[in-house]
Amino acid sequence: MTNSESTSHCKTPYLPPASHAWLPIAIGLLVFAAGFRLLRVIALPDLPNFSPVMAIAFCGAWFLPGALALVLPITALLISDIALGAHYASLAPGVGDLLRYACYAAAVFLGWSLRRRQVGGIGFWAGVLGTAVGFYLVTNTTAWLGNPLYPQSLAGWIQSLTVGLPGYAPTWTFFRNSLASDLLFSGAMVAAAALVRLKEKPRMPTTA
Repeated sequence: MTNSESTSHCKTPYLPPASHAWLPIAIGLLVFAAGFRLLRVIALPDLPNFSPVMAIAFCGAWFLPGALALVLPITALLISDIALGAHYASLAPGVGDLLRYACYAAAVFLGWSLRRRQVGGIGFWAGVLGTAVGFYLVTNTTAWLGNPLYPQSLAGWIQSLTVGLPGYAPTWTFFRNSLASDLLFSGAMVAAAALVRLKEKPRMPTTA
């Protein structure tokens, strides 16, 4: 096997399957994950942020073809955001919401860009981790700047990233839950793509 063949083989498991069966499976997983954001509020209230928000954006752009890769993840997240806003009776978007949408868009662009470059498994998981960390830093920094209960100092910023405010769950647990859900959803997308791709492989003819 040549070096180029070896490189292509390493990247193949993380490329979207060519099978027509893959598109409805990918869309179904994406819609389920977006819907789970709503179900989690009701079914898992003790696991705040256990929703694969960044993985929806990143994996949707990675695994969906053409314009769907750019449009569908953002649409799914936007609709679920509107539904969550209605649930919490908070429909008016603020600065924090706009920054969150910017994070969604950045994750979509990153997933789409890395997929086009065929960066392979290391690039895929680095993207999943990087978007999760970036989202956490942006949203918690926004909370630190916008909440007068946080000291506007380095210590206050670190507080917003770790223990949070008294009387509430530590903010690091929110990151733990969101990262765990991102990894689980991303792993599910990779596994589903691998299964579809496995069925695509032509069977070797048997000899009598």
